Amino acid sequence: MSKVKHRKLNPLGNISTWATIALVLGGWGLSSNSVLAQTRSITATSAQKETLYLNNDRTYHYNLIARRRGVIDNKVIPAGATIVGKYIPAKGGLRYIAEAVIYGKYNYRISASSNVLEDVKDPRDTSVGAILEDAAIGAAGGTILGEVFGDADVGEILGGAAAGVIVGNVTADRVVVIEPKAPIILYDK
Repeated sequence: MSKVKHRKLNPLGNISTWATIALVLGGWGLSSNSVLAQTRSITATSAQKETLYLNNDRTYHYNLIARRRGVIDNKVIPAGATIVGKYIPAKGGLRYIAEAVIYGKYNYRISASSNVLEDVKDPRDTSVGAILEDAAIGAAGGTILGEVFGDADVGEILGGAAAGVIVGNVTADRVVVIEPKAPIILYDK
């Protein structure tokens, strides 16, 4: 009876296997890291320098800027590329639909979209100044009603001011606020 030697197998393979894989990937201009890092999404921000306040029932054409390299529609989008598209109405806010990429002399079509960018009460209507304005309008209304129905006293004026604040806050428009540096993630369709 002969003795058979058993070797333990390395679950990660041997060094020559990994060296071969690295050479093949390198020959294609890829590294093992870049293959793993390529995703089907890209992070972008608004190309506009100012904050945008967009109504949730209209379409707006604005560009984005790719902040990191990414892949959409099997096309590489470099950091700094301009993404051409539009914000369209969606349930609960707006969605960005990317249609094209411009980078240097290159221009190509893509198909990507964001998740819903949620709407909020218009912060311009809920600021301290806007609340004071609503209170002043309400107080004036309370004074006028008080004069119509008799002498206006402090109760009518304060009641009108409180009603103005409540009505102003409840009726504030809902908008999608796009900050210049806020990330918008686009996903492959």
